[in-house]
Amino acid sequence: MIKQFLSTNTQSWSLLVSRLALGAVILPHGMQKVLGAFGGNGFSATLGFMHGQMGMPVILVLLVMSAEFLGSIGLILGTATRFMAFSITLTFFGAMFLGGHVHNGFFMNWFGAQKGEGIEYFILVLGLAISILIGGSGKFSVDNWISKKLK
Repeated sequence: MIKQFLSTNTQSWSLLVSRLALGAVILPHGMQKVLGAFGGNGFSATLGFMHGQMGMPVILVLLVMSAEFLGSIGLILGTATRFMAFSITLTFFGAMFLGGHVHNGFFMNWFGAQKGEGIEYFILVLGLAISILIGGSGKFSVDNWISKKLK
């Protein structure tokens, strides 16, 4: 079962590029929430806002922060790649629909002309995450190293 979870085309450059791109884009979001980097509010403030003002259960807030922070690091390293891609898929699917973005239309809010952000960013994130979920880690991953050791 572990072999199936880790299986991938170990020569796939496209899966490598996809997981590195997704990890690199999501990591700063996780760092904002967990570390307060890049102008973020940090762990306590994010937990307080998402639980107190948005009404999310604490466990769900912790899972969201973990998916964005640890999940992106896992993708970059290629560690438990499918699980990390799945966690990011769930997180961004939830943000798109439960966070109200789907009601803001398609486009990002580049010029402040709408009430919030649309769904175009979410579609890109979900497309990459689902591709990785299906295909695995590709080249140069911890998953590949582990699967070689299991043979």
